[in-house]
Amino acid sequence: MFRELLRKDKQLTEEECIEILKTETRGVLSVNGDDGYPYGMPMNHFYDEADGCIYFHCGKTGHRVDALKNDPRASFCVYDHGHKNEGEWAFRVKSVIIFGKIEMIDDPITVADITAKLSRKFTADEEYIQKEIKSALHKTLLLRLTPIHICGKKVTEA
Repeated sequence: MFRELLRKDKQLTEEECIEILKTETRGVLSVNGDDGYPYGMPMNHFYDEADGCIYFHCGKTGHRVDALKNDPRASFCVYDHGHKNEGEWAFRVKSVIIFGKIEMIDDPITVADITAKLSRKFTADEEYIQKEIKSALHKTLLLRLTPIHICGKKVTEA
């Protein structure tokens, strides 16, 4: 169902893909939006090694939620900061694209747990994290992307 990468020499290993998902803080989540138009939005994410799923938090209403109610299929693209080799102008970037289905979770215990884990990617200030969760939990929805296909690639901008 999913296309294979044409340039096999550019393909990342599964371990490299997971490392990017664990360490990078944001990517672009794309869903099937209004009138068949794709709808992509930048999102912070948390990759859970325990279940292999990617989690996002968002509000309980809006374009994204409406789109996912109509069609749970989504793709998520993450890429690293890249680097330049000495004497070269082009960046070398590693990217990962995940295809899967999204489930909406509003169980307060799960939302609080995963949101805290996601927040720890940005700050170690536990007091701040707990304060934010307490004040926003009632209006926070958790999205769980269960991967069906993951592919990573090394890209040289040229």
